[in-house]
Amino acid sequence: AYTTRLKQLSTALGLAVDPVRLECFDISHTAGEATVGACVVFDAEGPVPSQYRRFNMKSVEAGDDYGAMREVLQRRYRKVVENQEALPDLVLVDGGKGQYRIAHEVLNELLLGDIPIVAVAKGRDRKPGNEKLYISRRNSVLSLPGSSAGLHLIQQIRDEAHRFSRKLHHKDQEKSLFSSWLDEIKGIGPQRK
Repeated sequence: AYTTRLKQLSTALGLAVDPVRLECFDISHTAGEATVGACVVFDAEGPVPSQYRRFNMKSVEAGDDYGAMREVLQRRYRKVVENQEALPDLVLVDGGKGQYRIAHEVLNELLLGDIPIVAVAKGRDRKPGNEKLYISRRNSVLSLPGSSAGLHLIQQIRDEAHRFSRKLHHKDQEKSLFSSWLDEIKGIGPQRK
C-alpha cells in the first residue's frame, strides 16, 4: 500500500524517478513563543524515526515562521552537504507559497536546487483533501482529488511532521512549566524544591 502511494505521488507530481528518501519540515510554537523546528524522514518503506531531527531556534524572532523555516533548512542541509549525508529525493514543507519560496532559496543557495520541493498549504477551510501543493518547476498550484493515494501519502507525511514538532514543543513547554529558579541553586534537589 505504501509503495503504491509513493508511485502515485511520483506520478501526480511529475517526478522523473520515484522518490526513495522524503524529508518533511514543520515549525511549531505557541503564539510565536518557544519555536521549535522538526524534520521527519520517510524512505521506501515508510517513516524512519531514528533519522527524525529537532531544531531549537537560535537566531529567529518570536513568531517569524519564515525565518524559522529558513534557519531549519539551512542548518539541516549545510550539515548534509558538509558530512556528505544522503540527500532527499523530495523535500516537503508545511505551509504555502511563502514557505515554498524559502525552501527554494535555501536549496539554491546550497547548490541543491535539483531536489524537488513541495509546499503543502491547508487551504482556506483547512479541511483534509483541500490541500494546495506548490511544486518546484511548476508555475501553477496543484490540487489533488481527495481520493488520491498520492495526496494521502503527503497528508500522512505532513501529519507525522506536525505530530513530531508538536510533541517536541509540548515537551519544551512542560520542562519550562516545571522548572524553577531553585534549579539553579547548587545543593537543592527535586525533593527540597
